[in-house]
Amino acid sequence: MANMAYDTPEMDAGARLKAARLRPTRQRLELARLLFREHDRHVTAESLAEEGARMGVKVSLATVYNTLHQFKAAGLLRQVVVDASRTYFDTNVGDHQHFFVENEGLLIDIPGEEISVSGVPNPPQGLTIDSVDVVVRVKRN
Repeated sequence: MANMAYDTPEMDAGARLKAARLRPTRQRLELARLLFREHDRHVTAESLAEEGARMGVKVSLATVYNTLHQFKAAGLLRQVVVDASRTYFDTNVGDHQHFFVENEGLLIDIPGEEISVSGVPNPPQGLTIDSVDVVVRVKRN
């Protein structure tokens, strides 16, 4: 998906949403402007809501959650579940994995060519593997 037309930080929010076939509502536009103003961001709904509040964007946390999930469904974001209580949304939808700095709550991209996964079992009959996500947990000394 990394080669999709809307996968450039230079594209404005409205064009990005239209390319993803999402109606450019005020909330979607404002959140897209925050998310895609720089490359390779990892955000939680809470961190994006806080950032929005600091920038004067008036949206509820529920709207932020809904919008992030809509962006994910449209292919604009990738969801990274670190544990049961922490979910991040990644603006880099290309082939890559993550380091997770546990004591900082920080995700760092691992380029796709730097990691290989082997020994993935065949899925049960009637199912296909959609993706394999690897999160390598690290701590700073």
